[in-house]
Amino acid sequence: MEPIILHADLNSFYASVECLYDPSIRDKPVAVCGSPELRHGIVLAKNELAKKAGIKTGEVIWEAKIKAPNLLVVPPKYDRYLRIGNMAREIYGRYSQQVEPFGMDEAWIDISYPNRTLEEGYKIAWEIKEKIKFELGITASIGVSFNKIFAKLGSDMKKPDAVTLISRDNYKQKAWPLPVEELLYVGRATKRKLNRYNIHTIGELAQCDREFLQQKLGKWGPVLRAYALGQDFSRVENQGYQSVIKSIGNGTTPPEDLNTYEDVKITVLVLAESVARRLREQGLKGKTVQIYVRDCDLESFERQGQLLDYSNVSRDIAGKALEILKNNWLFQKPIRSFSLRVTNLVSQERHIQLSLFEEDNKKYKLVDLEKSIDQVRSRYGAYAVQRACLLETKHLGDISSDLEASMREVSFNVGEKR
Repeated sequence: MEPIILHADLNSFYASVECLYDPSIRDKPVAVCGSPELRHGIVLAKNELAKKAGIKTGEVIWEAKIKAPNLLVVPPKYDRYLRIGNMAREIYGRYSQQVEPFGMDEAWIDISYPNRTLEEGYKIAWEIKEKIKFELGITASIGVSFNKIFAKLGSDMKKPDAVTLISRDNYKQKAWPLPVEELLYVGRATKRKLNRYNIHTIGELAQCDREFLQQKLGKWGPVLRAYALGQDFSRVENQGYQSVIKSIGNGTTPPEDLNTYEDVKITVLVLAESVARRLREQGLKGKTVQIYVRDCDLESFERQGQLLDYSNVSRDIAGKALEILKNNWLFQKPIRSFSLRVTNLVSQERHIQLSLFEEDNKKYKLVDLEKSIDQVRSRYGAYAVQRACLLETKHLGDISSDLEASMREVSFNVGEKR
């Protein structure tokens, strides 16, 4: 059975939803931007008129307004985006139970069926696109291909409101001439490395020597080469309408840079408490702790480490995050943003190995303590119980909002942000 994979991308999602809720702004350049007061004052999304003015995602507001003086700036309203995103997934669910969300506004859909062809999949993609437009009032671009990587590439090739087919017969003509950074998981750092060796297009990556890529990029090099050759055999995971949780994280860009180790330590403690509580809410524990650090010059790195055992205790998570940071950061520059994530998750109901040593068994008391704190905060508010070190840290900002935190999670993909 030939795989038929769709990748649906809701065009200019945040901005499109804002224009949907307020039709009076549809004929104006619109940008959804974070709060300048909290140093989140960048463009998160923009509509087509703003794109035509040259405004780019990630641009600061004042630069965007130079390009379009009449730019309408609106704050993000995450509850709206979640609602529309879920409605889009409901439409996908009419065609397949194999739906894998990729962020709030994107999803892979496996519509493979015995004797169904890619051309028939192309027609189904058009049907889905039109249903999104008619029922939700926004547009989508959909890629159709025989694997997830090329389906994603197809949805990016033509926007807005389009369907692109990449088949086994035409992928060399359609995909190979594209810049190498158009391939999923080729981020800025990988692009620079490949360009350094005169690899500028997807086709040049596909025809590069496998051992050379292994030497220059490590084990990820041959994987990217395989993707460029159309050799992606990963499945669209059967997630119904709910995403299978593979990681839980939180991040912040505080109003002021983190200049001292104490500032960083407090930030890590708050993030670890948020992540640990959400792990407990989901009935999960994790073993791998990942951090993402960006300095004041916007240079960044990601690192990870393993806990001794699976945990959803904030002290364990924060301790490992600080250990990773000390081993990888020289504190020569202030930190602009910091993110923390726990992966390698299992159910908290799994059997545990008890220890003969009293010190090791104290962690189970810590679990009970943090669960009790969860109950107090649930009843009396997030600030009912706080660490003493947080009482004079307003300069670090408020990162207690679960909804915004879930929208701002950092994506950890092969050491780069997508």
